[in-house]
Amino acid sequence: MAISFVRIDDRMIHGQTVTRWSKEYPCTGLIAVNDAAASNTVLKQAYKSASDKKTFVWTKEHFKDVKEKVTNSKDKYFLITKNPLDMKELLVDEGFVPGDVKTVIVGPCNDRPGAVKLGNNQSITQEEAEALEAISKAGYKVKFSLVPDVSIGTWDDFKGKFGF
Repeated sequence: MAISFVRIDDRMIHGQTVTRWSKEYPCTGLIAVNDAAASNTVLKQAYKSASDKKTFVWTKEHFKDVKEKVTNSKDKYFLITKNPLDMKELLVDEGFVPGDVKTVIVGPCNDRPGAVKLGNNQSITQEEAEALEAISKAGYKVKFSLVPDVSIGTWDDFKGKFGF
């Protein structure tokens, strides 16, 4: 399988991703999908510098163009988006199937106006909740976990706060 791990993380690529998570889910590279980062050369380079692994920072459109190549790759990649809306677009709207991976890990989601705090550095908006509900209904387990050994729960534990 080409995808070994699927994560939503508003910081996308950082120390926890590169060190802690890659020990739990070995990978040879990282694929970050975010239009703003992919379109900004400074951000793109910063993300690529954060890891010694092969690192790609793509727009959603480019990911759609190469998703079959990713699926057929002999390498193992992390698939990371900055927010639940982008992940929903890839997994639900576009129907991308990340191999045998059936869990989407939600990492840091900063506190923001209008967001509901679920745990330490994990807050989501109603619109993001709708995206997580769609991901869940598509057959994925959604788990909130900043690091591999600490989880505050799954989407099922929190969806009632958003009317689901």
